Order: sequence, then C-alpha cells, then structure tokens
Amino acid sequence: MKNQHNFTSGNIGRQLVAFSGPILLTNLLQVSYQFIDSMWVGNLLGGNALGAVAVASTVIFTLLSFIIGLNNATLTVLSQQKGMDDTEGLKRYLNAFVVVLLFISTVLGLLGFVMAERVLLLLGTPEAMLPGAKAYLQINSIGILFLMGYNFIGTVMRAIGDSKTPLRFVIVAVLLNTILDPIFIFVFNLGIEGAAYATVVSQGISFLYGVYIVLKHHLAPFTIPTIPNKQEVAVILQLGIPSGLQMAVISAGVAAIMSVVTAFGEDVVAGFSAAQRLDSVLMLPPMALATAVNSMAGQNIGVQNWDRVHKIARFGLLYTLIIMMVVALALVMFGEYGIKLFVQDEAPVDFGGEYLRIVAFFYPFLGINFILNGIVRASGAMYQVLVLNIISFWVLRYPLTALFSNRFGESGIALGMGVSFIISSVVATLYYLYGNWGSKQLFEQQ
Repeated sequence: MKNQHNFTSGNIGRQLVAFSGPILLTNLLQVSYQFIDSMWVGNLLGGNALGAVAVASTVIFTLLSFIIGLNNATLTVLSQQKGMDDTEGLKRYLNAFVVVLLFISTVLGLLGFVMAERVLLLLGTPEAMLPGAKAYLQINSIGILFLMGYNFIGTVMRAIGDSKTPLRFVIVAVLLNTILDPIFIFVFNLGIEGAAYATVVSQGISFLYGVYIVLKHHLAPFTIPTIPNKQEVAVILQLGIPSGLQMAVISAGVAAIMSVVTAFGEDVVAGFSAAQRLDSVLMLPPMALATAVNSMAGQNIGVQNWDRVHKIARFGLLYTLIIMMVVALALVMFGEYGIKLFVQDEAPVDFGGEYLRIVAFFYPFLGINFILNGIVRASGAMYQVLVLNIISFWVLRYPLTALFSNRFGESGIALGMGVSFIISSVVATLYYLYGNWGSKQLFEQQ
C-alpha cells in the first residue's frame, strides 16, 4: 500500500518524477529481455535460428496488439475509478477485465497455435527457417496467457498509483529468462524450442509471483472471476478495440516507411535499422512519462479536477522537452558511436549517423505527441487517439518520408520524418486545446 499514490493532490512535479522513474526502468528491462533472448539464440544456435525467432516474434506481437490495447483501456478505466475512490466499481471492472482478457488471450493463443504454419508461409518465411519459426510461435502461443497476465497485473498496479511493484515482476522475468535460455537451449539441447520454453516459463513464474504478491498484500481488489455485466464489457471493448487498432496502425506505418527505405539499398537499410534500434531505447523516457501522465490525469478526470489535469499536461510537456533536447544534443555529438553498437561497415554507419543528426532536432516535437496523446487517452477518448495516430503515420509520416526522399535522396528520409513530427505535434496540440475529449463519459452517473 505504501507504494500506491493518490494523484488528486500533492506536488505534481515530484509525483511525475517519482512515478515515471520505475516505469522507465521497467521499459528498459523489457527491451533488455528481447536483447538477451536474441543474444543467446544468435550465439548458441546461429543466424538461421535468430531469423526464425525474428519472424515468429512479429506474429506474436501482432497477436498481442489487441491485448496491449486492452491494457491501455485498463489504465484509463481503473485510474478513473481510483480517482473517484470507488472501491466497488474498481472491483467490478477488475473482474470484467480479467474475464475479457482471459477469453481473448485463450482464443488468440489457440489461433496462434493452429494457424502458425499458414501465417508464417503467408509472410514468406524461408523454408529453412520454417520449422524453427513454427515451433517457436506455437510454444509462445500456448503461453500467451502468462505474458498477458504479468503485463496486466503491472498495468493494474500503475492505474492505482504504484509503479514500483510492477518493476519487481519484470526483474523476475528478465533474470529467469537470462538463466533459463542457455539451460534450455544448450544443456537440455532443445534448440530453438528451448528458447521458447525459457520465455514461457520465465513469464509464467513472473505472473504467478505477481498474483501472489498482489493477493498476499491486498494491493488490488481481485476476486474469483464471475460473469461481468454488459455495461462493463461494453466500456472495456469501447476503449480496447480502438486502442488495439492503434497498435496495428503504428505497426503498419513502420512497415510502410521501411518500404521507402529499402529502395535505397542494403547500406541504407542497415544504417536505418541500427538507428531504429537506438531510437527504440531513446523513446523510452517520453513513453514512460506518457504512461505516468495517463494514470495521473485519469485519477483527476475521475473526480473532474480539470485544472490539475492541465497542470499534469504542462509538467509532462516540460519534462519531455528537456529530456528530448538532451537526447538530441547527445545524438548530434555521438550518434555515429551509437550506430556502431549495431553495425560496423562504413556506409551504414555514415548513413545512420547522418540520419540521427538530422532527425535529432525534431525529437522534442515527437515528445509532445506522446504526452498529449497520454492525456487525451486518460479521458477514454480512444477513437480520437486512433485518428491522431492515423494522421501521424498515414497522412503525414509515410507520405512526407516518401516525398522528401524522392526530392532529396536518402537524406530526405530523416527530413520527411522530422517534418511529420512537427506537423503531427501541431495537430495533437490543437486537438488538446480545442477538441471535445474532455466531454467523454465512461461511466453512467449514479
């Protein structure tokens, strides 16, 4: 209980720092989880196995996108219930989320297992990689409930103001996966299947540990699952479906941008891919702040404290702009060294370094998008955030990247991306200031 915070009062600046810090560490550990997994597979089993895992992982991420969307809905609904101090409502919606997520993860897990080979063939998986990719996908599909479970418990804790306890769950999963990967792959001689079993077992133990901690210390009002009423399910799907679609829009948008990059050849693709890996780490601070403002604003929206909601937005913007300006300066000075962490060839390093030096100046505008979308999402305006993401990726980022690269060559990739960041931040700001997101009512007035 001591790690839980009521964000409807107190110093916003200090609360945002204290709450977002553990979220940032959790996100870093999630990234290291994937990195360590790839490291063991690549070094112990070779490039073919690493490629098979990479292909299967794209399918797993697609399966998870809807569940991730429902977790975003969890954060919004439960944070508002926490803000209203409605313990009974919190209990009912927790039960409803558990039932809905259990059903959906079971269906997706079965589909992933049965359809594994067909989906991998549809993706054009090389014949030599197909058996390994199929086995990896099927085993992970069976264990998708565990991945959903420990992520869900973490989201519940953050919604009620506790970002430290979820960090413990992720630490357990990462440590176990680091230990079990070489044991299952090398000692038990299970190959690529061993990597999948290590992932499922580590996530399963982390999930059970999370359940034990939450129930033992009464951190959240979980109960034995019962059939939820239609209103609760309707609210969950009303928020979860567009939130899940946001993930699909983003994934498809990234793939579309990659189609522009591939036209410039292998060196540009290698340099861009290295820059994107670095980018996935550099974006963790604004993403952590966005999650924090989502929960903090959600609690205050629950009690209709709009003045405090807007103060949270201002602090979030201030912090993310400071962080992203520091990141931009570091990239301008040391960007090429970052690229060399992933690739050593001169041509990809030259392109990757130039790309980072250009796009770095536009990163603060991307941070604005993260924060304002987090505030709007806290109100439950998920369809509006979906539209903002469609505008960001499909109306702006992809067309402008294609246009600028056609006009300025490979340097235009970074310019097009950067200009899209500016325009999308303007669109997000205008909607935040003048949109009707604040009128969203999730719950019937009692």
